[in-house]
Amino acid sequence: MKQRRSPLTSVVMLALAAVVGVPLYYIVVNTFKTQAEMTASPLALPTGIFLDNYRHIFETVPLGQSFLNTFLVTAASILTQLFVGSTAAYAMAMRMSRFNRIFGAVLLLGFIVPGQSTLIPLYRMLVDVELVDTLRGLVVIYTGGAIFCYFLIQGYISRLPFEIIEAARIDGAGPFQIYWRIVLPLIRPILVTVGVFQTMWIWNDFITPNVFLSSPEKRTLVLQVYNSVGEFTTDWPAFMTMSVLVLVPMVVFFILTQRHIVSGLLAGSVKS
Repeated sequence: MKQRRSPLTSVVMLALAAVVGVPLYYIVVNTFKTQAEMTASPLALPTGIFLDNYRHIFETVPLGQSFLNTFLVTAASILTQLFVGSTAAYAMAMRMSRFNRIFGAVLLLGFIVPGQSTLIPLYRMLVDVELVDTLRGLVVIYTGGAIFCYFLIQGYISRLPFEIIEAARIDGAGPFQIYWRIVLPLIRPILVTVGVFQTMWIWNDFITPNVFLSSPEKRTLVLQVYNSVGEFTTDWPAFMTMSVLVLVPMVVFFILTQRHIVSGLLAGSVKS
């Protein structure tokens, strides 16, 4: 029997969608206006198709290089996080000793410490190993996100049918063979889910690149948005145009992967 949706629920959802949609509408609409037109009527539709803002951004901002920097940092960080997090979760799940439980509780404390409070110690450590103002340094810092991956993946692995793993052990498979050929394919849904979460975090992160990068040619996309704000005056239509161009890849990415976010989490909540 099909459940009817309450009209009140629809009204509330439409109101919430409007609250979220108005800022996005404001930004997108003003990318097609001049500075004077935006100042006169910021919420009105543009009087015509004005593409000079986009032309100006593509001519003056090295979007290609910044996109490549962001993509390389994000891809390398996600792959490292997923590998470290999944192998750690696999090792902890295979041998649930008292030490492992205590060590897992210690890792949990990492979520209590605000990331901003560790920026100065991290900066000094990266200076010592000559990783400040490098994309490799950003990857090293983001690898710390493997703790988040570990906790989500461990909960998923604990619900796997261990009979398959025991059978592989009896057949003579080693720990890495079991991980690579059996466990890794079974945990693919949660890997995709965690990868989506972490990709959106790294791609949109501002604080870490702003602190650890100084060279213009190494800027990420978010830093290019920040750089478009002038000290005394700001071309707001150009700023919003830059913001839209940075948001487009993440919007497309989220639309293509949104079903994995829920399906991956729900798949691990029911034991097979």
